[in-house]
Amino acid sequence: MNNMIKKISILFVFLITATFINAQSSLPDIQLKNIDGQLISIQELSKDKVLVFDFWATWCVPCINELDAIAEEYEDLQDEFDFELIAISIDDARTKSRIKPMINGKGWEYEVLLDTNQKLKRAMNIASVPYVIIVKNGKVVYTHSGYTPGAEQELYEKFQSFQ
Repeated sequence: MNNMIKKISILFVFLITATFINAQSSLPDIQLKNIDGQLISIQELSKDKVLVFDFWATWCVPCINELDAIAEEYEDLQDEFDFELIAISIDDARTKSRIKPMINGKGWEYEVLLDTNQKLKRAMNIASVPYVIIVKNGKVVYTHSGYTPGAEQELYEKFQSFQ
């Protein structure tokens, strides 16, 4: 009996580990709305291209600082590395009305998707924002949590490694 419990425990740990690894290496089949209300499939969006998903919120100062820092170099980075940044807002129903005015005021050129119920955030096991995920050909190849000035250089270096 004790041996049987041990085997079940090992199997359980293996399944949890495999699920966690799989959740981190591929994107879930989730649709989010853009700021114009159109549904966008995360999996379809990421086929055959390099995407940077930047999870953020209007109330998160480090998130805004990160998106501002990337905005300064975005056009040049796109030309050099052929990628697209998708800013995924986790603002809920109470704060989502701030998203569009903030984007317009900042002049961000990013596609913005709304994860108001945080379904994608939970599916990707994201604990806090800002959180960056780089996806290449539908697979997660890099993740980074938090922001400090200069962290955008790490993104640049990661893109260079794809060349």
